[in-house]
Amino acid sequence: MNKLITCFIAGGAPDDINRTYTTLTHSAPVKEVYILQKEETSSFPAKTIGIPGLEDTRALKIIAGLCQTPYLLLYTKSLFLQLSPHALERFIQVAKDTSAAFLYSDYYEIKEQQTVPHPLIDYQPGSVRDDFQFGSVLFFATKSFKEAVNCMEGHYNYSALYDLRLKIAQKGEILRIPEYLYTEQSTDTRSSGYRIFDYVTPSNRNVQIEREGVFTQYLKNIQAWLPSPQTEISFEESGFPVEASIVIPVKNRERTISEALFSALKQQTDFEYNILVVDNYSTDRTSGIIQELASRHPQIIPIFPEQFQLGIGGCWNRAITDPRCGRFCVQLDSDDLYAGTDTLQRIIQMFRKERTAMVIGSYQMVNFNLEEIPPGKIDHREWTSENGHNNALRINGFGAPRAFYTPILREIKFPDCSYGEDYAVALAISRQYRIGRIFDPIYLCRRWEDNSDASLSLPQENVHNLYKDRLRSIELKARQLLVQKNRYGN
Repeated sequence: MNKLITCFIAGGAPDDINRTYTTLTHSAPVKEVYILQKEETSSFPAKTIGIPGLEDTRALKIIAGLCQTPYLLLYTKSLFLQLSPHALERFIQVAKDTSAAFLYSDYYEIKEQQTVPHPLIDYQPGSVRDDFQFGSVLFFATKSFKEAVNCMEGHYNYSALYDLRLKIAQKGEILRIPEYLYTEQSTDTRSSGYRIFDYVTPSNRNVQIEREGVFTQYLKNIQAWLPSPQTEISFEESGFPVEASIVIPVKNRERTISEALFSALKQQTDFEYNILVVDNYSTDRTSGIIQELASRHPQIIPIFPEQFQLGIGGCWNRAITDPRCGRFCVQLDSDDLYAGTDTLQRIIQMFRKERTAMVIGSYQMVNFNLEEIPPGKIDHREWTSENGHNNALRINGFGAPRAFYTPILREIKFPDCSYGEDYAVALAISRQYRIGRIFDPIYLCRRWEDNSDASLSLPQENVHNLYKDRLRSIELKARQLLVQKNRYGN
């Protein structure tokens, strides 16, 4: 068989490297194997190349210069890689059949001494978040790899692979093979509820700033970048019974709903507000708790949707279209609390001052007993007034609590689902309107066993990620059309 692949292995422990090297060199399609180390060494049987790290642009330029075969395999982990039978032949076959520029596959994962399937999700135009999971075996058409590297004008220390992928996506296809073509050792055993906050961890700040630059240039290249919206909202629309409504969708939260409602009731404001509690047909004691409190506090307005199958987004739509909804509507999840008695006042003051269509606060992560837990404060400092609306497409969230100018929210509405509905609305709003931010914590976000994303199974995590990627695909297309309209006036 023709030798069609050059392999590059991330450096690591000699035993693991040597085992992976042996696996690859015994594979019929492999011509050469290079080991990528911080420093060149003679400890390994293969050619060792000194590189600063795989996320450094210089490393990819070195790799591009060395590869002379039609295909390039990059293994990004340092632990032993076990290929499934004929895996490399399968990569080559699919690459030839599709002319894809970059391929990846599902794999098996060794976790707690058990081997379990690790399916991935398909790449789509909206798969632009920098934590998209490709696995550790990346298979490229060398021509596409070199073309992408040749287009790298800037130098990055932390974002070379992200830059590479976005550049490849502009001209070629990124394709998932839904087959388990290798086995690797798991290195991140944290639950989904902790991994989702990696991008806002302060220690990753330099990485995030650099990746925002990579992504911003990508948006400009595909004509989806938008200048900062300048429209100020007049707030002149009349007919609202109160200035603000706190909206609480709820289902089966008998352990927390009382605390959430009392948190809302304690707000001290210079305006009138009410509390719209959309009870989505709870089957525990939640409904009774709401009714009892509403009988003593007229501000609490229970709402029972006409439909039985609404998601959180559908519950929000029911609240904002209710004639009792105020000029502004403000989020309070049924298991969360406002951090102080001035939270609502501060949010409405921000609306009045900044004339924005939406205001987003910052929150403190706490456990069920309201004790602070890692990662602590989530303030989304990556947001800037100049580029936050663009950078939001790269990350998975906007922050909390979220508040809206009701007339605009009534036009856009939420998708009727229970994950990503807030992200979809915020993306659509940020496309056309400015968003105000409060960067100190005004909200307590509980992490406990009943959170929807506290500890997802891999299939459910994939469903969530696939949906948010789809939202980004839709939003990217909408922004490209808007750019075209602004440019050509049609």
